[in-house]
Amino acid sequence: MAGEMRRPVQALSRATTILAALALVGLFLILPAAFVFTEALAKGAAFFLGSLAQPETLAAIRLTLIVAAISVGANTIFGLAAAWCIAKFEFSGKSALVTLIDLPFSVSPVIAGLVFVLLFGAQSWLGPVLAGHGLRIVFALPGMVLATIFVTFPFVARQLIPLMREQGIGEEEAALTLGASGLQIFWRVTLPNIRWALLYGVLLCNARAMGEFGAVSVVSGHIPGVTMTMPLQVELLYNNYDLAGAFAVAALLALLALVTLIAKAVLEWRHGSELAVDRPGA
Repeated sequence: MAGEMRRPVQALSRATTILAALALVGLFLILPAAFVFTEALAKGAAFFLGSLAQPETLAAIRLTLIVAAISVGANTIFGLAAAWCIAKFEFSGKSALVTLIDLPFSVSPVIAGLVFVLLFGAQSWLGPVLAGHGLRIVFALPGMVLATIFVTFPFVARQLIPLMREQGIGEEEAALTLGASGLQIFWRVTLPNIRWALLYGVLLCNARAMGEFGAVSVVSGHIPGVTMTMPLQVELLYNNYDLAGAFAVAALLALLALVTLIAKAVLEWRHGSELAVDRPGA
């Protein structure tokens, strides 16, 4: 009898929780995204495309893609190397390396950008030396790439490490006893086993790279048409009261985020069992 009385209460509690979660999602995610697209298209598709075709906006889009491509490429190589070393080998300093991989999660991106300015800026001891050799880091593409690499490099590594630890080294050892070289083992044994987790990590890394604002803002110098990425361009247009242009660029960023989200959902749906789930202490 008591169990029968609890069932309606449990059902009501479950329905209330679900409705509350859906309301929060709608309020904080769906509604703002819909507002961005509505404002971007308020003056028509032609005006929206015209706003994106402005020279400074096109330069910001191009720079964002360049920074993201370099950062994701570098972090993919780093993530593979770090995950391989941590999951397959034992060495001194292993725990320190795992801790350093998580460092960007605990450091503000603005602080990270400031560190690069202090290291490579005009007032540092290293900046003038590099400038004397024709190398400019801060307020140029290299500084923006370095800042983006710093804030995004955990994503690939942290996606691969738990999976590679769970897989162990049995297959690699078997391939080694059969005479395979280290490179052959990586390409024919290790990489096929982690390909979907690697792609998942690359997607997350790319999304973070394209949307990065804090660290890039500090090292960019905000030079229109030169060191302005898409998030910085949104801020510039908004501060200049070009709301339509700002919402147009913001809508493009939101569209890229939605594409990434859809790709992520498809990967989870089709290859969920092959994707590593980051666990505390992994």
